[in-house]
This record gives sequence, structure tokens and C-alpha cells, in this order.
Amino acid sequence: MGSFSIWHWLIVLLIVMLIFGTKKLRNMGADLGGAVRGFKEGMREGGEKPADAPAPQVTGKTVEGEVKGKTEQKA
Repeated sequence: MGSFSIWHWLIVLLIVMLIFGTKKLRNMGADLGGAVRGFKEGMREGGEKPADAPAPQVTGKTVEGEVKGKTEQKA
């Protein structure tokens, strides 16, 4: 059981092309390339932090309550 030869991979490629079709494979490749490109741009933008900007202050409200009883669900 060695590695597959080039002929094995060509046969697999031919079967995949027959099953999915070249148009669908081209669209899948374009979608995958766009996703990778978007991910790279997002990583590039996320790494840039302005040095002069102050840290954002987090403010919020806490809502306290008490449960009096169960509510009935309408069927």
C-alpha cells in the first residue's frame, strides 16, 4: 500500500468532475478564494490598533427582579 500515482489522482479528478460538473467546481473555488481573501483582510484590519486611542469604558445597568410564580403557556 504505497502512495497513489498520478493516474489514480487523474481518475479521481475525472470522477469528481463528472459528479459535480466544472461550473459548480469553479463556483466553489471562487467562493473559497473569496472567503480566504476576506479572512486575510479581517486579520489585517484587526491587528491595527491606534496607539493614541483611549481604552473604551464599559458601562451597563444591572436589572434585578424576583419571580413570583410560573406563567401558563397558551396552547
